[in-house]
Amino acid sequence: MAKWTPEHEAPEPLEGPVVATITGVTVVWFVLFLVQLPFYGWFDDHGHLWWLWTCLAGGGLGLIGVWYVRRRDAAIKRAAAVRPAPAE
Repeated sequence: MAKWTPEHEAPEPLEGPVVATITGVTVVWFVLFLVQLPFYGWFDDHGHLWWLWTCLAGGGLGLIGVWYVRRRDAAIKRAAAVRPAPAE
């Protein structure tokens, strides 16, 4: 069986407001946790307590994500500052 090779090069990855996106989603996870917290008893009675802990885990992992993307963004900016300007 022959190995498939692409006929053209892959496009450059899209860069967007990654730090803002991850921060916003992390805030949403924590807000969902806080909104559900007063209903702890109901979730426990109906076997849905994992919903609460999923939101808390999402917020905690989001904090790791914010730390990671901030460091990544800083590293990209440092690399761009060191790289010489392209000749025209």
